[in-house]
Parts: sequence; C-alpha cells; structure tokens
Amino acid sequence: MSEIKLEKIDDNRWLLPQTGLMRVPGIIYANEKIYDLLKNDESAKQVANVAHLPGIVNYSLAMPDIHWGYGFPIGGVAAFDLDDGVVSPGGVGYDINCGCRLMATELTLADIKDKVKDLTTALYQRIPSGVGSTGYVKLSGKDQKKVLEEGAGWAVKAGFGSANDLETTEDGGCMSGADPEQVSKRALERGKQQLGTLGSGNHFLEIEVVQDIFDEKAAQAFGLRKDQIVVMIHTGSRGLGYQICDDYLALMVKHQHETGIALPDRQLACTYLASGRGRNYLAAMACGANYAWANRQILMHLTEEVIEKTLRIAPRELGMRLVYDVCHNIAKIESFNIAGVEKKLCVHRKGATRAYPAGHEAVPSRYRSVGQPVLIPGDMGTGSYVLVGQEKAMQETFGSACHGAGRVMSRTQAVKLSRGRSIARELADQGVLVMAGSKGTLNEEMPEAYKNLNDVVQVVHDAGIACKVVRLKSVACIKG
Repeated sequence: MSEIKLEKIDDNRWLLPQTGLMRVPGIIYANEKIYDLLKNDESAKQVANVAHLPGIVNYSLAMPDIHWGYGFPIGGVAAFDLDDGVVSPGGVGYDINCGCRLMATELTLADIKDKVKDLTTALYQRIPSGVGSTGYVKLSGKDQKKVLEEGAGWAVKAGFGSANDLETTEDGGCMSGADPEQVSKRALERGKQQLGTLGSGNHFLEIEVVQDIFDEKAAQAFGLRKDQIVVMIHTGSRGLGYQICDDYLALMVKHQHETGIALPDRQLACTYLASGRGRNYLAAMACGANYAWANRQILMHLTEEVIEKTLRIAPRELGMRLVYDVCHNIAKIESFNIAGVEKKLCVHRKGATRAYPAGHEAVPSRYRSVGQPVLIPGDMGTGSYVLVGQEKAMQETFGSACHGAGRVMSRTQAVKLSRGRSIARELADQGVLVMAGSKGTLNEEMPEAYKNLNDVVQVVHDAGIACKVVRLKSVACIKG
C-alpha cells in the first residue's frame, strides 16, 4: 500500500481518508486477513486515484476481492453524477459484461457420479474454449447488428433456450441504448466468429453440487436444494468487448487534454457522461454487454444438449433452468437515494456484482420476496457461492457486492510457483476433474493464485451487503 494509510471503521471496512485532490474518501471492504494481503498490493492506491474523478458520489469503493487492475482496481465500485460526472472504460474493464450464469437441474450427485468423466469430456469437446476459439454460430453483418441490439433475446429467437431464461437474466439480457454504429469494424470482425465460445484465462464451465445451505427460504426461492447438480458458466464478450474497450481507451487518452480533467493516472482516461464521446462509449459498451449475454445464453443451450445426449435423458428429466445471470464489468444508469433525494447515477462495477434487495423492481418477480441472487464463483476447483442482495447494499455500496475470490499473485508468479507440479492431478486428488486447453492455463489459474473464497464471501456476508444462501462444491471444470 506504500504511502496509503487505512483507518479501521469496523471488522469489515477500512477508511481511506480524503487527502490531496481526492474529491471523496475511499472505503475498502476487508477483514484483518484480507487487509494483510493488501500490504503486498498497490490496489488501495487505485481506490484513492478513482476518488479524484469529477462527479464521484459518496465514496470510491472496493470489495474484498480487490486487486490491481487497469486504472480502476478490480473489485472497484464508483458512482458518478450524470450532469458533471465521468465514464471511464478502465472502470468497466476490457471484458465488458464478463459475468456468471448458474443453471440448476433435477439431477443429484448420485445420478452422475459414474458419468462425470464422460460428461466433462463431452462438454470439453462441444464447448469451444481457449484463446481465439471460434464457435459454430457464424454471424452475418445483419445478424451481428441484431445480437448487439437485442442480446440474449436474439439468441432465444435463434433457437437457443426459451423466453423464460430472459426473466432471470439481469436486465432481461439486453442493455438499452446499444448502437452498433459506435462499434469499430475491427471489434465487429473479432466478434463475428466468437459467439458461443468460453474463451480462456479465468473463464470456465463448471459442474457443481449444492453442498451447504445457509438460508432455506432464499434457497427454496432460487430452486436450490442439497446434493443438487448445477452448472456455472463464467465468460464475457470475448474479442469484441476487448476491442471496444481498447478503441475507446485510445480515443479518450488522445483527447484527454480537451476535458480539462487532471488525472493521477493516465489509465483513468475518461470523458464526461454528458459529452458526445461519453454517450458513444456507453452505446458501444451496451453492444458489448448484449453480445456477452447472447454468448452465455448460447453456451447454456449447448450445455443442456450435451448433458441430455451424454446421459441419454429427456429434457424433462434433466430439468435444466436458469437460476440467474449476472454481469461483473459494466457501467449502468441506476437510481439511488442520496441524502434523501432520488438520483440517477452511472455506477461503474469492475469485478463487482449487482446485489439488489428484496422488493426492488429490478429483481425478477419470482425472487422479489427474498432479493436478487448474487453469484460468486471460485476458480477451478475452489467451489462457488450463491448469495442474496440486502438493503444495506443500497445504502452503502450502490447495490453492489464482490464478484469472486480475487487474485493474490500475477499469472507470471503463478506459473513460476507451479513449476514441476501437475495442477490437474492435484485437483483430481481433491475430487475435481479438470480439462483445459493447455497446462499453462492451469498453472496460471491454480487455486493458490487467488484469495480464499470463504474469507471474501464472509466479509460481504458479515458486512450485510449480501448474505450467504448456498455453497457449491466443484465436481468438474473445463477451461480454455
């Protein structure tokens, strides 16, 4: 943390005092264990840097999965006034609408225990993964425009899944305001052959089993029960989203002097929300978000087909349905009560998950009595959590919670530490079957490269912004 000094507020929050040209203080959600990890990371400095941006409201925030990112820390949350605030591509991230989709089934662990290897192999062969992977959904220019405008709705119309899936997808799987005209030819070209692909890095498709239930009422509302088999998909907008971010970052860096905004870090390149350039970025970002929702919708459909074929069961026997789909990297216009006044703000969530409480109109009607499902994936064998949003999140974090465990070492460090080891064998010894495109991916993503997921989730639970519903144990995982 170098010169950054944090002051303890309570057992789960640390204050970063407002100093120098910071416009607001910062707050980092962390217990003592996670606070100790911050000492080896410069991400607290990034929380302070974000607090310099015009129009920021209340605080620059970071969730307990905080780690170093481009400009904004990953795990960062910041809300900006629409009139004098800014939008920053670094506050959304390169993988626009990287997110998670959780699907429940009627199967139990006993139903598949002798078929896990067959299932994993079939999924690995059917679900395109890895760097530069291409799917069998090839888009014409006309179709691609519809994908960018309609999101998951386009995929449903094309025969991938049902309209019921849209009801339990954040924003119905479509972000309004998308304008394909604001997306570069290079980005469009990169997206043409990647729809229906998992990608690489920390993206995965995982077969999991419900291991522990903490909140029976919420678990019942979400349709989750002990020993039930579920599937988690974690991926985003692939090369199209990456290119959109890259294009607009370059544009904003080039024209940053025109805004008159002094930045402590050029990676915070931004523009005013009310400007033409700001509106264009939001329109292009919405295209990336919609592409990601269509991508996860297609992957869900492919997964369902593979499981039915491999197990030789009918759709009714499998009973696969979407529990929820949430996005992690996004900037969204949302309403909050600020000092007694209802205001619309642009909330940047970079490696953070929306966590709306019971009664909120944006929560699907079937879940409104308990709150929004909050999906917190681990990585490659560490399991995952389902939480539920709380009212306190609306008061403190702009309706946000953590999005995963958060890295504690770089990919280079992980590769060095894993030299001479077989990560796949180690995970197999723990009862988790892993298939990946390369040994390098497994080494980069080994469990020790991340914080302890239990610790991270406990912070947001104890802080009261999202509470534990169930814990999921990994059975098998495929990665690029």
